[in-house]
Amino acid sequence: MPFVAFVVNKIAVPTADLEQAARAAAAHAYAPYSKFPVGAALQTADGTVFTGCNVENASFGLTNCAERTAVFKAIAAGHREITCVAVYTPTMAATAPCGACRQVLREFGKDMKVISTCDGTGRSETTLSALLPDSFGPEALSAR
Repeated sequence: MPFVAFVVNKIAVPTADLEQAARAAAAHAYAPYSKFPVGAALQTADGTVFTGCNVENASFGLTNCAERTAVFKAIAAGHREITCVAVYTPTMAATAPCGACRQVLREFGKDMKVISTCDGTGRSETTLSALLPDSFGPEALSAR
Protein backbone atom coordinates (compact mmCIF):
# COMPACT_ATOMS: atom_id res chain seq x y z
CA MET A 1 0.00 0.00 0.00
CA PRO A 2 1.51 3.39 -0.97
CA PHE A 3 2.14 6.29 1.36
CA VAL A 4 -0.75 8.73 1.49
CA ALA A 5 0.11 11.12 4.32
CA PHE A 6 2.11 10.61 7.45
CA VAL A 7 3.72 12.84 10.07
CA VAL A 8 7.21 12.31 11.39
CA ASN A 9 7.34 14.65 14.38
CA LYS A 10 8.53 17.75 12.55
CA ILE A 11 11.76 16.18 11.35
CA ALA A 12 13.00 15.80 7.82
CA VAL A 13 12.04 12.54 6.15
CA PRO A 14 15.09 10.86 4.60
CA THR A 15 15.17 11.65 0.90
CA ALA A 16 15.31 7.91 0.13
CA ASP A 17 11.90 7.54 1.82
CA LEU A 18 10.44 10.38 -0.24
CA GLU A 19 11.87 8.85 -3.40
CA GLN A 20 10.34 5.47 -2.54
CA ALA A 21 6.98 7.10 -1.79
CA ALA A 22 7.07 8.86 -5.17
CA ARG A 23 7.83 5.57 -6.94
CA ALA A 24 4.96 3.85 -5.08
CA ALA A 25 2.56 6.68 -5.98
CA ALA A 26 3.27 6.19 -9.68
CA ALA A 27 1.65 2.76 -9.44
CA HIS A 28 -1.68 4.55 -8.96
CA ALA A 29 -1.33 6.85 -11.97
CA TYR A 30 -4.19 7.04 -14.44
CA ALA A 31 -2.21 7.31 -17.68
CA PRO A 32 -4.12 5.41 -20.39
CA TYR A 33 -3.07 7.84 -23.15
CA SER A 34 0.60 8.54 -22.51
CA LYS A 35 1.40 5.25 -20.73
CA PHE A 36 3.77 7.44 -18.65
CA PRO A 37 2.97 6.95 -14.94
CA VAL A 38 4.55 9.61 -12.75
CA GLY A 39 4.64 9.76 -8.96
CA ALA A 40 5.49 12.53 -6.52
CA ALA A 41 5.96 12.80 -2.78
CA LEU A 42 6.34 16.08 -0.95
CA GLN A 43 7.12 17.03 2.61
CA THR A 44 5.53 19.98 4.37
CA ALA A 45 7.18 22.16 7.00
CA ASP A 46 5.76 20.08 9.87
CA GLY A 47 7.04 16.80 8.42
CA THR A 48 3.83 15.56 6.84
CA VAL A 49 4.30 13.71 3.55
CA PHE A 50 1.74 13.73 0.73
CA THR A 51 1.90 11.69 -2.45
CA GLY A 52 0.38 12.22 -5.86
CA CYS A 53 0.24 10.64 -9.29
CA ASN A 54 -0.62 11.95 -12.72
CA VAL A 55 -4.27 11.77 -13.74
CA GLU A 56 -4.88 12.01 -17.48
CA ASN A 57 -8.09 13.01 -19.20
CA ALA A 58 -9.45 12.46 -22.70
CA SER A 59 -9.48 16.27 -22.92
CA PHE A 60 -5.69 16.37 -22.69
CA GLY A 61 -5.49 19.94 -21.35
CA LEU A 62 -7.31 18.81 -18.21
CA THR A 63 -4.62 16.28 -17.29
CA ASN A 64 -3.04 16.83 -13.88
CA CYS A 65 0.59 16.09 -13.10
CA ALA A 66 1.74 14.07 -10.09
CA GLU A 67 3.43 17.04 -8.44
CA ARG A 68 0.30 19.19 -8.57
CA THR A 69 -1.84 16.31 -7.30
CA ALA A 70 0.41 16.06 -4.23
CA VAL A 71 0.39 19.84 -3.73
CA PHE A 72 -3.41 20.03 -3.92
CA LYS A 73 -3.73 17.21 -1.37
CA ALA A 74 -1.40 19.05 1.02
CA ILE A 75 -3.24 22.34 0.63
CA ALA A 76 -6.63 20.64 1.07
CA ALA A 77 -5.29 19.21 4.36
CA GLY A 78 -4.38 22.71 5.60
CA HIS A 79 -0.64 22.86 4.86
CA ARG A 80 0.91 25.95 3.28
CA GLU A 81 4.69 25.37 3.23
CA ILE A 82 6.50 22.67 1.26
CA THR A 83 10.15 21.95 1.99
CA CYS A 84 10.94 19.11 -0.43
CA VAL A 85 9.43 17.26 -3.37
CA ALA A 86 10.57 14.00 -4.97
CA VAL A 87 9.42 13.07 -8.47
CA TYR A 88 9.70 9.63 -10.07
CA THR A 89 9.45 9.02 -13.82
CA PRO A 90 9.69 5.67 -15.65
CA THR A 91 12.67 6.82 -17.71
CA MET A 92 16.38 6.07 -17.85
CA ALA A 93 17.26 9.70 -17.05
CA ALA A 94 15.87 11.81 -14.22
CA THR A 95 13.18 14.26 -15.36
CA ALA A 96 12.54 17.58 -13.63
CA PRO A 97 9.01 18.90 -13.00
CA CYS A 98 7.31 20.66 -15.92
CA GLY A 99 6.93 24.44 -15.99
CA ALA A 100 3.35 24.42 -14.70
CA CYS A 101 4.34 22.24 -11.74
CA ARG A 102 7.33 24.45 -10.99
CA GLN A 103 5.06 27.49 -10.80
CA VAL A 104 2.51 25.75 -8.55
CA LEU A 105 5.29 24.48 -6.28
CA ARG A 106 6.76 27.99 -6.16
CA GLU A 107 3.62 29.26 -4.42
CA PHE A 108 4.43 27.12 -1.38
CA GLY A 109 8.23 27.02 -1.17
CA LYS A 110 10.53 29.17 -3.25
CA ASP A 111 13.69 27.39 -2.10
CA MET A 112 12.38 23.84 -1.60
CA LYS A 113 14.57 20.88 -2.48
CA VAL A 114 13.58 19.10 -5.72
CA ILE A 115 14.66 15.50 -6.25
CA SER A 116 14.13 13.67 -9.55
CA THR A 117 14.51 9.90 -9.76
CA CYS A 118 13.94 7.34 -12.47
CA ASP A 119 14.38 3.70 -13.47
CA GLY A 120 17.95 4.32 -14.58
CA THR A 121 20.92 5.35 -12.50
CA GLY A 122 20.20 9.05 -12.99
CA ARG A 123 19.18 11.16 -10.03
CA SER A 124 18.99 14.92 -9.72
CA GLU A 125 18.86 17.02 -6.57
CA THR A 126 18.50 20.78 -6.85
CA THR A 127 16.33 23.62 -5.57
CA LEU A 128 13.18 25.08 -7.02
CA SER A 129 14.83 28.49 -7.21
CA ALA A 130 17.50 26.96 -9.47
CA LEU A 131 14.82 25.38 -11.70
CA LEU A 132 12.69 28.54 -11.77
CA PRO A 133 14.99 31.58 -11.47
CA ASP A 134 13.50 35.06 -11.19
CA SER A 135 10.17 33.47 -10.40
CA PHE A 136 6.81 35.12 -9.87
CA GLY A 137 5.29 34.49 -6.47
CA PRO A 138 2.80 35.78 -3.92
CA GLU A 139 5.11 38.57 -2.75
CA ALA A 140 4.90 40.16 -6.22
CA LEU A 141 1.18 40.73 -5.69
CA SER A 142 1.62 42.23 -2.23
CA ALA A 143 4.04 44.83 -3.65
CA ARG A 144 1.37 46.60 -5.70
